Amino acid sequence: MPEQTATEWTKAELDELHRVGEIRVAGSRRDGSLRTLTIVWHVVVDGMLYTRSVHGDEGQWYRGVLRQLRGAISWSGQTRDVVFAHDDSRDDAIDAAYFEKYGRGSASQSITSDVARATTLRVDPVDA
Repeated sequence: MPEQTATEWTKAELDELHRVGEIRVAGSRRDGSLRTLTIVWHVVVDGMLYTRSVHGDEGQWYRGVLRQLRGAISWSGQTRDVVFAHDDSRDDAIDAAYFEKYGRGSASQSITSDVARATTLRVDPVDA
């Protein structure tokens, strides 16, 4: 499989990702094929895309992503190859962004819990 290099999201992509309520995430298998796309909540903070597993490290999609730290996301008819990286450097701002985007209901409380915070992933686009 060709090596992929992380790039940056365009402003248009970040604006659209900020607007959409959900994205679909899939980790890559060793052979490069994708696991099943799974709907997740996400936020844009400081020009970067983040997501978490509401079920912590027990989340099936999350475990699949961790195997290769590569995969794809899909939203609004678009699909991008991505790389994932653990990044807890902005957890407080990410929590605030989740509350702003999704409200303060029980689902938002779950995605900002200590269990979910431990799974914070930055999602970066890649070029082939």
